Amino acid sequence: MNRVKYTNPILLDGESTVIVENNVRLYDGDQKTSFEGGELIITTHRILWGRPGAIARGQTCLALNFDLIVFVEEEPASTFSFSRSRKVILHLAECQDQSDGPQYNSYYNFIKLSFRDGYTNNVIGVLNDLLQKKTWEPLSPETPEAPEVKSQLPTIKLRTGIVGIERSLQEKQKATDESISVAFQDLSKLMAMAKDMVRLSGTISTKIKEKQGDITEDETVRFKSYLMSLGIDDPVTRDSYKSDNQYYKSLAKQISEFLVSHVEEMGGMMALTDVFCRVNRARSLELLSPEDILNACRVMESLDLPLKLFQFNSGVMVLQLRTLDDESIAEATAILVDDRNSLSAEELSQQLGISLTLAKERLLTTEKYGKCCRDDSIEGLRFYPNLFLTKEE
Repeated sequence: MNRVKYTNPILLDGESTVIVENNVRLYDGDQKTSFEGGELIITTHRILWGRPGAIARGQTCLALNFDLIVFVEEEPASTFSFSRSRKVILHLAECQDQSDGPQYNSYYNFIKLSFRDGYTNNVIGVLNDLLQKKTWEPLSPETPEAPEVKSQLPTIKLRTGIVGIERSLQEKQKATDESISVAFQDLSKLMAMAKDMVRLSGTISTKIKEKQGDITEDETVRFKSYLMSLGIDDPVTRDSYKSDNQYYKSLAKQISEFLVSHVEEMGGMMALTDVFCRVNRARSLELLSPEDILNACRVMESLDLPLKLFQFNSGVMVLQLRTLDDESIAEATAILVDDRNSLSAEELSQQLGISLTLAKERLLTTEKYGKCCRDDSIEGLRFYPNLFLTKEE
């Protein structure tokens, strides 16, 4: 954000408006800023951002000159996101910190434009076209004789001591930066292919759920871990809300939307420790504290979400489906015990793909409802079907 400066929205000589987009938020690297919901105008010379109606009234706005942009790309949408928001990343060239902008310095060499409602124009195509044409550069007069005169003059390098060495290094650095800028122009094509890869991953994920194709169990687990690493798009943060109550409600909705399919795959129940790990892994840098996740899970039931917080008698806390209760857990577990004749917590954990703690709690709940009996021996704790329920008198 140290490349962005405050300016007057009046167009410069030779400058014209190309496209206009609304409801745009600015990011300093990956960090959200207070500049949100504004109007974005892309001209032939620069990018302007202002509060709704401020640019039309001639009020001060933010501007980013095109000569500071190295290349642009679109951030791939997350597989777990259903929002219309789209983000454009502007990679910027190095420059000295300036005091006439919203920030004096920045740790990032890029900014993001977040279009909360999507964009109606081909923003990526327009920006790439303007960067290639370089319409902001002044036209130099034609000098046909200059190359001949220059070719006749010998090249003379003056030895000016330390100052000359510094100038030579600066010229080499400038030439290197120009070469890198040209090389990065082709990255826009590469990022376009990344969209196809995300689309392909969604198709494969659907096939895994429908159990189609010859995909081994190891490949399924590995691919699901890849999908988890894609993350949550636009995660809920405390800075966006005035009160903790609103923050926890929005966080609860996002966690429920993200985890409901995973909880269903794990038999309708997930330990709170697993919830903490999965959510924070998907949020990348926007990490949540255990207290925030616990408070968000506590309000899920009052919001009529598909998930709710449940605590066993032993104190173990889980996030489970709203339709799940102790009796249904006991019946489902009793069926598994009958099929295997007997089960230990370790065996049930492997069969359902859940943690050892949850497996033990499911068996204890089944015992509580009298649908199985325990055998506690030197070989460990095992549970057997309750023959008193099925034995004929």
